[in-house]
Amino acid sequence: MHLSSTKFKIVKLLSSQSLRLCIALLFGTTAAAQNTDLRLEYDEPAKLWVEALPVGNGRLGGMIYGNPDVETIQLNENTLWAGQPYRNDNPQALEVLPEARELIFNENYTEAQDLINQKFFSGKSGMPYQTLGNLNLEFKNTGEVTAYSRSLDLENAVATTSYSRGGVNYKMEVFSSFPDQVLVVQLSANKAGKISFDASLTRPEGAISFVDTNNILHLQGTGSDYEGIAGAVKFEAQVKVRTTGGSLSQSENKLQVSNADAVTLYISMATNFLSYNDIGGNAEAKAADFLELASQKSYTDLKDVHIKDYQNYFNRVTLELGDANSSTKTTDQRVADFKNGDDLGLVSLYFQFGRYLLISSSRPGGQPANLQGIWAEGLKPAWDSKYTININTEMNYWPSENTNLSELNEPLVQMVSELSQTGKQTAKEMYGASGWVAHHNTDIWRITGPVDGAFWGMWPMGGAWLSQHLLDKYDYSGDTQFLDSIYTILKGSARFLTDHLVEEPDHAWLVISPSISPENAPYSDHPESVTAGATMDNQLVFDVFTRTLKAAEILGKKDPVLKQIEASLKRLPPMQIGKWGQLQEWMYDWDNPKDNHRHVSHLYGLYPSNQISPYRTPQLFEAAKTSLVARGDESTGWSMGWKVNLWARLLDGNHAYKLIQDQLKPSIQPDGKEVGGTYPNLFDAHPPFQIDGNFGCTAGIAEILMQSHAGAVHILPALPDAWRQGKITGLKARGGFEVAVEWTENKPEKIEIKSALGGICRIRSYYPLAGDGLTKAQNENTNPFYQTPAIKKPLISKEAEVKMPELKQVFEYDLKTEAGKTYKINGRI
Repeated sequence: MHLSSTKFKIVKLLSSQSLRLCIALLFGTTAAAQNTDLRLEYDEPAKLWVEALPVGNGRLGGMIYGNPDVETIQLNENTLWAGQPYRNDNPQALEVLPEARELIFNENYTEAQDLINQKFFSGKSGMPYQTLGNLNLEFKNTGEVTAYSRSLDLENAVATTSYSRGGVNYKMEVFSSFPDQVLVVQLSANKAGKISFDASLTRPEGAISFVDTNNILHLQGTGSDYEGIAGAVKFEAQVKVRTTGGSLSQSENKLQVSNADAVTLYISMATNFLSYNDIGGNAEAKAADFLELASQKSYTDLKDVHIKDYQNYFNRVTLELGDANSSTKTTDQRVADFKNGDDLGLVSLYFQFGRYLLISSSRPGGQPANLQGIWAEGLKPAWDSKYTININTEMNYWPSENTNLSELNEPLVQMVSELSQTGKQTAKEMYGASGWVAHHNTDIWRITGPVDGAFWGMWPMGGAWLSQHLLDKYDYSGDTQFLDSIYTILKGSARFLTDHLVEEPDHAWLVISPSISPENAPYSDHPESVTAGATMDNQLVFDVFTRTLKAAEILGKKDPVLKQIEASLKRLPPMQIGKWGQLQEWMYDWDNPKDNHRHVSHLYGLYPSNQISPYRTPQLFEAAKTSLVARGDESTGWSMGWKVNLWARLLDGNHAYKLIQDQLKPSIQPDGKEVGGTYPNLFDAHPPFQIDGNFGCTAGIAEILMQSHAGAVHILPALPDAWRQGKITGLKARGGFEVAVEWTENKPEKIEIKSALGGICRIRSYYPLAGDGLTKAQNENTNPFYQTPAIKKPLISKEAEVKMPELKQVFEYDLKTEAGKTYKINGRI
């Protein structure tokens, strides 16, 4: 819930800098020992949910408000969703599929969209992700609050609140432990016997709370009914309190702590969810087991193990921009001032915050990060906080490989595997096709039928896009065992597409119909979205076919369907350049140069795919740029994150940085209205909150500094002028390379490349390089991870003025590497 007010007045007696020094000395540390560039910091409690600070372990999430009167920690468990296992297919679609196609090819779009609305949708659009409830700590201390501070330390994944009251210095630390599967709260004071509070668990509806005879606080309930699906997810939260000094008692549904020196709270949560088709677990027993094991450990031991586990991921990548001076401003003020200053440390903080969020919301064995990661404050969050798989879920995992967090996309891989099972029935019953299909949205129950209506939901390509993440994972790791394990999924997606493609009448191309270009329509021609042969669909089919064929070649597969894939591949439409020089979004030249729609789906071929490149397809590269310029910069948060990556791929670092500046502007305006940007706690604002913008921008910052999609490892391909000096370590490139770069005056000075797989590392740079083993690159890159498929020559409108991009001179080198070795290269020669 939102805190509407606070009962106290914070007296700002000190400057921010001296306040931090006093607090640091107060708790036995020095200000110099802490890296403020990796902390979110605030000088007052959160009043809104988007001001609270998130902690998470992939399964358990908490949002901490930091209120010295009544602290609220909003709780989530990532398997707590409304409803229960169900399906949302509509078999009536199959009988009208030929008619829908005929209407589309005859340009009767209104009738086609109406027919699809009537026959393709089941009325079930997905279940919402839900909050478990709130842990409330009602403190008994009174008096004026001074020296207040709350922070989130990204180095340790610990949220801290500290303040002085009545001559006592108080501190609260909160973290969510993956090794011990509990949230942990530690309350301390610098004087004995000064901690007194009541603890309770509450939820808006669907739950009861009580304290058992062992002084364990419980919250039990069941997820909501929704869209005619009965709620059946049973959940349980249990809280155990250990005190140093003082006493512990109970009153009805509250635990009461009196006059303690220090207190540790262990919060365990669980549901009866076992898998997307099995909710036969025991929530109470599971929560109790986690609580029993964790509560036998001291706070110090829990914290040490938590930090070690977390830093195993977080410490892999470091980023320094500018002179690395620490800011003395609060984080929300830094966001407010960012566009008018030179606070490059905020860019580094935002980059690492994105990595923090992925570590905190997606761990092996759990669920993928949903539309809000694992954090949702209500019973029906925006867009149900489902998995929107026409961009948003994919964007969540863009930084998983290049920012060295590969293990964290395991939940996504598992979800795609499960969708490949549930999607078989949808493919057969709705399209008469083999293989599997998923549309633009799914939930924890892995529905694969279309949702929301034809304008948004008539898009049978969600599974095709998700399958590309599995191949990306292979491209970075070179793990053929993994490739073999997911080959059936890839083949299943390709089989659906070969069956579902239909010949269009004008060119005899094979196209997807009916479909859409996600969430957009060619309004200059007609307002309906349903179409055939949308450019994004063609690009996705191309990727599925070419990469499945490549996987089969690597694995030595001889499936009969491969010949059908090869034949269909030859008949796909080429990309087209329209009359004003744009990359066409649709099969027909309908694009409006004044269209500023948030989706830029037809630029999938530029990013995240690698079909469009300045070095291989310069005309398409320039056409993509023309389209992106016309789309404009102003947009929703996640769309700006996508555009950061697109401008990085267009090798325009200044424009990419301009989008980062647009992203890092306050979402909440002085009049209370919200725009796309960033909330005070650095959450992305669509608005409202969607976590994909955080992940997209993090991936984009990495893309600015290193790219590996266009035949080489490109060092500093899109460095903004403002980032004159800096250092990045730990970035991952395709083919198992790990890259570190240090630069000054916008030129690379030191480069380190660690090779996990061996083989040729081709390096591309705007400046000459020197190092042992470097040779001038010649011909195509022989490294198999850097070989790219041939793209059809674009079809160009007779009215278009064909442009070629203006590119910087590049220097390319080959470096023969051995697995396990690190190579040092120098710039500025």
